[in-house]
Amino acid sequence: MAEIPFFEGVKQFKNLKFKEYEDIFKKLIEEGQHPKALFITCSDSRIHPDEITGADIGDLFIVRVIGNMVPPFKPDNEFHGVAAAVEYAVSVLNVPDIIICGHSHCGACEALYKDLPDDISIIHVKKWLELGKDVKQIAQQTIKEKGRPLFELTERINIIKQMENILTYPEVKRKVEEGKLRLHGWYYVIEKGQIEYYDPEKNDFIPIA
Repeated sequence: MAEIPFFEGVKQFKNLKFKEYEDIFKKLIEEGQHPKALFITCSDSRIHPDEITGADIGDLFIVRVIGNMVPPFKPDNEFHGVAAAVEYAVSVLNVPDIIICGHSHCGACEALYKDLPDDISIIHVKKWLELGKDVKQIAQQTIKEKGRPLFELTERINIIKQMENILTYPEVKRKVEEGKLRLHGWYYVIEKGQIEYYDPEKNDFIPIA
């Protein structure tokens, strides 16, 4: 029998950690979930939403997707996981906050500047990255040369773009305008353990002290 990944970790959770949080899990089952925020971030394995926010069990409704990209509202799509998650969080769970969290050294943002092969094994990756086309064009208006400065600018612009995209969802837009929902853009600098938040008045990312 092949070795099961993280088998020991699963056993430790059941025997140790679960007992510590058992009452919390029971309460969440009995009362249902009431997350404090919808947290949209990249699938990158180096991001640990609970750790970087200090969130507890049940605090975050998390959507993880390549490049923390949010497709614009388009009701005629047959299937759309990100859109469904956004709608559920906003219209059913009534989260008071949405956080779109991008990060440094994002492979998706760097891939915007690469010629990816016409390979069926990444056909959906290539299609998904089309969502970053406008981001790439805006970034290149400021920095022409490929390299870390261009990629970093792209990562930040990408967050702003996804904030614009999520506002195309009617219920998100309505609740934001009525003051019932707050929208935040975060940039996580992995190598520093630092979060920067987007300040729309300054049009800049400000480190959270």
